[in-house]
Amino acid sequence: MKKLMILGAILGFSAGTVLSVVQRSPWPDVLWRASIVCFASSYLFRWWGRVWLRSLRQAQMERLHLAQPIQAPSR
Repeated sequence: MKKLMILGAILGFSAGTVLSVVQRSPWPDVLWRASIVCFASSYLFRWWGRVWLRSLRQAQMERLHLAQPIQAPSR
């Protein structure tokens, strides 16, 4: 999960910096905006990672359930 948050932070900071520079903002505003985008994107990646892991676990449980032989009811 930490790796996804770090990846989100790096991508967010980079995107925030590039977009602020394209808008020709002063450097203090560039840093401020990039920091906000960094924070938001890291939590977005964290949320997405949890959803992704939950769905992978669920798929694995379904595979294990389907792999079990079906037992005939005993009389």
